[in-house]
Amino acid sequence: MEKTAGIVVIGDEILSGKFADENASFLIGALADLGVTLKRIAFIPDELDDIAETVRAFSGRFDLVVTSGGVGPTHDDLTMEGIARAFATQVVIHPDLESMLRDYWGREMPEANIRLAEVPDGAELIMTAESRWPTVYYRNVYILPGVPQLFRKKFRAISDRFRGTPTLVSRIFANADEGALAPHLDRAVAGFPRVKIGSYPRWDETEYQVIITLESKDRGELFRATSELENHLSRWLVKVERAE
Repeated sequence: MEKTAGIVVIGDEILSGKFADENASFLIGALADLGVTLKRIAFIPDELDDIAETVRAFSGRFDLVVTSGGVGPTHDDLTMEGIARAFATQVVIHPDLESMLRDYWGREMPEANIRLAEVPDGAELIMTAESRWPTVYYRNVYILPGVPQLFRKKFRAISDRFRGTPTLVSRIFANADEGALAPHLDRAVAGFPRVKIGSYPRWDETEYQVIITLESKDRGELFRATSELENHLSRWLVKVERAE
């Protein structure tokens, strides 16, 4: 069964261009490797209504939702409150998180750091050996930090929860104008509905003009679609990279 996902990147600093997004870019590849179909990415500001509306919509549409950013101790860290608002609940101090924070900082813990123990009421913690701090999730929403190094470390530690059926990809390289290829692509799209076919011109290559990608979770269907297109495009064919 196909698993679908949505990514919500939260932060004024991304939308203003102060920092370039790294987390969604990383997650695109990571989800593909896990066999999860990414359906949508949203970049939104540090605004409670935006966070609530986007997370609520994504949670209802997709199997898995990952948020990035807004989970620190400062005034602009609104993700926990926004997610709580999305599901009409409240923010509470998670006792296990509070205990971990106090053990780590002791009497020197800044007062503001208690916000790091705030979660939507009913949220759960995922403890892993790879990370000192647990990942918080609520329903099907996984709440990750915005710092790229921490985001990647935390996601890798919980990635088995996301694993689905891998998507296989074949590529056909053709030396022809897209217009000449279009009728053959249309025929393949109609004949192989379980194979997603894409056509991408490449103007800076000398050996080929177009890369055609074929993607499917059905190995047999993908093999047949690739073979049929290979035959129909033989006069323009440069090379074929078949899914392993």
